[in-house]
Amino acid sequence: METAAVFSTAATVAGRANGGLRYPLLSFPPPNNNKFRNQLRFTSLNSSTTYANVNARAIEVASSLSVPSETVDLNWDNLGFGLVHTDYMYTMKCSLGESFTKGELVPFGNIEINPSAGVLNYGQGLFEGLKAYRKEDGNILLFRPEENAKRMMAGAERMCMPSPSVDQFLQAVKATVLANERWIPPPGKGSLYIRPLLMGSGSVLGLAPAPEYTFLVYVSPVGNYFKEGLSPINLVVETEMHRATPGGTGGVKTIGNYAAVLKAQGAAKAKGYSDVLYLDSTHKKYLEEVSSCNIFVVKGNTISTPDIKGTILPGITRKSIIDVARDQGFEVFEKPVTVDELLDADEVFCTGTAVVVSPVGSITYLGKRVTYGNTGVGLVSQQLYSGLTRLQMGLADDKMGSVNDCLSLKQDCFIFHELVTSYVCCYSSYNCFFHQICTSYSDSIYQTFVSKRPTTIGRSVDEPNVHELV
Repeated sequence: METAAVFSTAATVAGRANGGLRYPLLSFPPPNNNKFRNQLRFTSLNSSTTYANVNARAIEVASSLSVPSETVDLNWDNLGFGLVHTDYMYTMKCSLGESFTKGELVPFGNIEINPSAGVLNYGQGLFEGLKAYRKEDGNILLFRPEENAKRMMAGAERMCMPSPSVDQFLQAVKATVLANERWIPPPGKGSLYIRPLLMGSGSVLGLAPAPEYTFLVYVSPVGNYFKEGLSPINLVVETEMHRATPGGTGGVKTIGNYAAVLKAQGAAKAKGYSDVLYLDSTHKKYLEEVSSCNIFVVKGNTISTPDIKGTILPGITRKSIIDVARDQGFEVFEKPVTVDELLDADEVFCTGTAVVVSPVGSITYLGKRVTYGNTGVGLVSQQLYSGLTRLQMGLADDKMGSVNDCLSLKQDCFIFHELVTSYVCCYSSYNCFFHQICTSYSDSIYQTFVSKRPTTIGRSVDEPNVHELV
């Protein structure tokens, strides 16, 4: 998608090196090659010029952005799964029947919304969840973000909402991660949880699709979802209340699905359980899923998980665990799984973006408690957890092509040290995180911007299945 990063009125930008840095007033056509796609280079110049209008494959960065400090005062060893206010979020809007075309990074904070917004009155909203991990070499990894984008598109179709394209989704996620890079935990200390939202933000009184939609991405550093961490959790099977029904919205990540489980979940936690396992609403004997994660049952070398039939969310971690398990030699079946199979299993575990892999220590069904693995972590759960997390953190070869190399933030770059236009900001640490404003130039335009020794912002990655930040 070609969008424009439009710089306001012949702005002057002061550089931190060799005095002032100014660029000529130019108006460029869209780029016609990919040689410098996802790469922007600047160098300090002694001459004084100004610039204004640049067409590039870019995002628009909001005005009045403060410069954050380089370090974050957090106890990385004791991260829970709760909201930490970070620096920036991404937002993009469009009207019903149109397409999303322009987004912006803005300071993280409250949003203004009409009381009659579709999301508030009729629950017209979706969300996604994915994570960014920091590697030892400073690179940042995303795990299968295209799958989240595709799932949001499928959910939007079901909820009568326009959706960002896959490219727009990826661009927004990567821009938000980069803008909040300092909040990504050190390797092995946690991850940066990424929450994309799609909601009917336009006002509507009668029951109908909202006239306007907002796509928003925010992030928060997180540790383990369950307080037990990788230690086994204890589930109770719910026999009266149901998470979803055939023909409903259980197969998409709409916000109402999660409000519906709060009552049963709250009652279960009050009795000391970690969470609730739901059954199908028709026969009340087939497993569906836990409140916020999928369920797997292990018997010998066979792993079974409920098949996707419209009432179960097609989890991305679920899909990845199936791939990892088959690669490790397990037989994996997606099929109806009964309560009897659950109670007779050798091992049980849950999967999800938040929980990753969570072993189940006990299941309680109709007052009967069945334990697994002598309260320890099962061998299969541990094996699959290790296999998946090594992929997510870039510690193992990615045979599935599922890990996305976001970028290396340890490269030198020239920083716009003074905010003059309404579209440029920087880290005081001199790691510029808004280099997505100009990303793909033809050779002639590139030569206009650089001297003999340009410094690089971003980098080119030639490996297949690898995505750059911008």
